[in-house]
Amino acid sequence: MKIFQREQRSLFGEILDWMLTPLLLLWPISLVLTWLVAQGIAGKPFDRALEYNVTALSQIITVKHNHAQFVLPLPARELLRADDTDTVFYQVLGPNGEFLSGERHLPLPNDEEKIPTGEVRIRDAEYQNSEFKIAYMWVRLDIPDAKPALVQVAETMDKRSVLATEIVKGVMLPQFVVLPLAVLLVWLALVQAIKPLNRLEERIRARNPDDLSPLDVEAVPMEVAPLVASVNDLLLRLKDSISTQKRFLADAAHQLKTPLAGLRMQADLAQRQGASAEDLKQSLRQIGRSSIRATHTVNQLLALARAESSSAVLAHQPCDVARLTMDVIRDCVPRAMDKSIDVGYEGAEPSSPGVMVQGNLTLLKEMVRNLVDNAINYTPSRADKPGVITARVLIDPFSKVLVLQVEDSGPGIPLAERELVFQPFYRALGNEADGSGLGLPIVLEIARQHRAEVTVDDSRPGQNPPGACFTVRFAAEASSSL
Repeated sequence: MKIFQREQRSLFGEILDWMLTPLLLLWPISLVLTWLVAQGIAGKPFDRALEYNVTALSQIITVKHNHAQFVLPLPARELLRADDTDTVFYQVLGPNGEFLSGERHLPLPNDEEKIPTGEVRIRDAEYQNSEFKIAYMWVRLDIPDAKPALVQVAETMDKRSVLATEIVKGVMLPQFVVLPLAVLLVWLALVQAIKPLNRLEERIRARNPDDLSPLDVEAVPMEVAPLVASVNDLLLRLKDSISTQKRFLADAAHQLKTPLAGLRMQADLAQRQGASAEDLKQSLRQIGRSSIRATHTVNQLLALARAESSSAVLAHQPCDVARLTMDVIRDCVPRAMDKSIDVGYEGAEPSSPGVMVQGNLTLLKEMVRNLVDNAINYTPSRADKPGVITARVLIDPFSKVLVLQVEDSGPGIPLAERELVFQPFYRALGNEADGSGLGLPIVLEIARQHRAEVTVDDSRPGQNPPGACFTVRFAAEASSSL
């Protein structure tokens, strides 16, 4: 369980964390590296002093009667031991390893080490329970067949440690002042850098609730511009959605006003004095027709709302378009017969290859039913000259996609109005057919949710009336996986 976990992430806090955490982690690493560098810097002058002493002592060795001799002058001896901090020892061994002068028990170099004479080497060693730096050199003497003599100078490492500590203090102590100052400057820089976001927030808060105009992209930093552009896109879509809803509600209120006004007028007529029984029956018939129209309009509104919101609610399943089209035609036969319309189906048989699509059965039936109802409403028919409505389910021989067609022998739709008829409540001028103007918008919405395209053409080009043919073309992938 994270005790200090914040419920909401802070952009300012996260940036501050990402900037200060590496800084605080690098500070101890810098301390260690500085100490190592200081050790190397502090040791170099003392190593050079040891090398100089070894070289100076090697020059004092003399040869007399083929024997090595070493006599250290008193001033030189006092100079070697005149250090108040470190202890200095020296040792001089003859060609046969005989002790000539200095500290008798000073550690010797490794026996396996082979060093050319006249070259000074430095090694670490432990002597008298202390760490020493020892400079040594093999000196070749003018003695026939003699081995080189050995000269060593050893020194404790106290001065080196003191000097390294002083270097570290000189480098690191200022950082104790610089580090808090750097943290403060980073904090102030972030406060200044995040001010454009605060100003953007103030501008958004100061807006009126109905102000959906785009935000100024030029007034924000480049890094925030994509976010502001996305918000502008959302505002544009929200504005379009609100406009569509307002228009839809206004049109719906207007469409419901007519049948409701008819109901009220007929009720007033039925209540007038002196009304005969026939007048009452006529009023009741008009009331019935107005109520049916109002009910149909409400049902269409509910169907359109259900179609627009069903994509995220209703599950899809394999649907046989040929079978459901035949079921819809069968249900519409009584209404078509009342208007003396010849309605029928032709095309692919149910369960035949290619007639299955992935979709919602209820919505697909609603789409076909609205197409057929629209054809019935707008197809004139008489007993001596019946209208014809034909529903087809075909497989396109070229693209192999499923096509649904509903054509009629009605007056058709002018070319200039073929896009307008899919808008809610739009009805062609000069047409007295009963309807709410919602059937085709419902068809378009359901087709869109099933990745299908709806088009309208003349069913009988060149003839009068030309008729109308509505075509629903499903996408190839909608049926290819079934």
